[in-house]
Amino acid sequence: MLLLWCSLLFSAAAGAADKTILVWGDSISAGYGLDADTGWVHLLERRLQSQGKGYAVVNASVSGETTAGGLSRLPAALDKVHPDIVLLELGGNDGLRAQPLDAMRANLDKMIDLSLAAHARPVLFEMYIPRNYGPVYADRFTKVFGELAQQRKVPLVPFLMAGLVAEHDRWFQDDGIHPNASAQPQLLDAVWPTLAPLLQHATHP
Repeated sequence: MLLLWCSLLFSAAAGAADKTILVWGDSISAGYGLDADTGWVHLLERRLQSQGKGYAVVNASVSGETTAGGLSRLPAALDKVHPDIVLLELGGNDGLRAQPLDAMRANLDKMIDLSLAAHARPVLFEMYIPRNYGPVYADRFTKVFGELAQQRKVPLVPFLMAGLVAEHDRWFQDDGIHPNASAQPQLLDAVWPTLAPLLQHATHP
């Protein structure tokens, strides 16, 4: 089912595009609780089109996905989509389930390896979890992303929701976890400074 979905998305988006971005995330990128055309990934596609960047966007994010699930699905998706950039927005559900951090790190590391082997540029997304999971675990969890990005020399998108926390009720859905439609442009703006420099070579004249 995932490969069919990727195929349909890719066929619809690829048209005039020269290159492809694969968004490989969880509910935050899948647009949980949102209309299909309001999530930050859809807004990214619109911005790329409006700026003539020459990229199609394939969003294969799955709500509830963990790094283990993402790792198991990634090889087939890379083979099907042949992306130039892979946005790895995974790990949050590992933390919320208190999964072992060594396993999470190993899964992310392997997804970086797979992306590079497929001649794609991996981009890692930083994650946070609530402090009520224990400050030691929460701190160690967040450090995984920065340390791995530094070790593997891959771009790191700072925590997407950092700018939303101060006015939490304004920017989140009733579940208190997922950003609402009004917050989606801010999520895109959090991704853009890291992503934009990677797109320069695909800009149309």
